[in-house]
Amino acid sequence: MDDASGVLLTGRDGQAFRFDAGTLCLEFLLSGAVPEWEQLHSPQDLADWIPLTRLGVTGRITVTETELTSAKRLRAAIQQLAESGATADLAALNEMASAPPPAPVIGADRKRGWAYPVTGAQFLSAVARDAIELFSGPRAGRVRMCAGERCALLFLDTSRPGARRWCSMDRCGNRQKLRTRRDRTNRA
Repeated sequence: MDDASGVLLTGRDGQAFRFDAGTLCLEFLLSGAVPEWEQLHSPQDLADWIPLTRLGVTGRITVTETELTSAKRLRAAIQQLAESGATADLAALNEMASAPPPAPVIGADRKRGWAYPVTGAQFLSAVARDAIELFSGPRAGRVRMCAGERCALLFLDTSRPGARRWCSMDRCGNRQKLRTRRDRTNRA
């Protein structure tokens, strides 16, 4: 995934659009926080999903059944924190954050890479650490749910004024503009 441009999503209507969750932990919710969009059915599904994230892990990845179960538990805790701020499964966050994250390495080309294999537990540690940083820090109040009708995507508003309302201007933002224009035309 290209960190600057976001991940390419496809809505139920078949429309493709770019979405940038703004942070690794909110991006992880795309793996299926909404039950009908569940993507993690097997350990291999998680291993295949990890390279799609902003973390940039693309080499050998190993995931166990236990790590898959932990991933779903962590994802549910992040979802609950993001949506309601309620006390979620903080034990899951803390437990997974205590594991070592993926180990960065530098290559001869002076580019960052990762010591492989990267395990599911290491990836979950990076996600949990990111969630703790987000929800315990000054950016916690900038977690938003898209204001679009029937859209439940969560993102970190990194705009300077803190006024981002849409998951994507190309999708929900544009749809709202069209609705507003239609309503004005109908009233005239």
